[in-house]
Amino acid sequence: MAKGSTPKTARRKARKKKGIATTRRKKEFTYRGRTMDDLKKMSIEEFTTLLNARTRRSIKRGITDQQQRFLEHLRRTDDVIKTHNRNMIVLPEMVGRTIRIHSGKEFQQVTIMPEMLGHYLGEFALTRKSVKHTGPGVGATRSSKFMPLK
Repeated sequence: MAKGSTPKTARRKARKKKGIATTRRKKEFTYRGRTMDDLKKMSIEEFTTLLNARTRRSIKRGITDQQQRFLEHLRRTDDVIKTHNRNMIVLPEMVGRTIRIHSGKEFQQVTIMPEMLGHYLGEFALTRKSVKHTGPGVGATRSSKFMPLK
């Protein structure tokens, strides 16, 4: 081992010399130990058992009429769907679809990824802009209006 190197770097150099540099392959997505194919075959009730307490309880109370209409519309068409229904939970049948979610001002286009399962649609269409501070605005005190020059 060379002076100042760690055992980890020594192993990495040895692998490179041999030409056996290992590459990482992307793992298949699983949600609580179930693959995407298994999740898509499940009914909503079966999928609910995998969710955390708050979302499980929300579905157990029953899907609202508005949520039911949204799911039927989603199943019927392959187009981009607009919705105001921010409290809809992302289900396996939505994965891969593009949905436009209302943020209070406009519809934000969101492509549903497997990592979004169990979350609410409203979490992906933010309703507030991040604050970008600039110079002093209306109502600033007299002393804060004078910005020093750099």
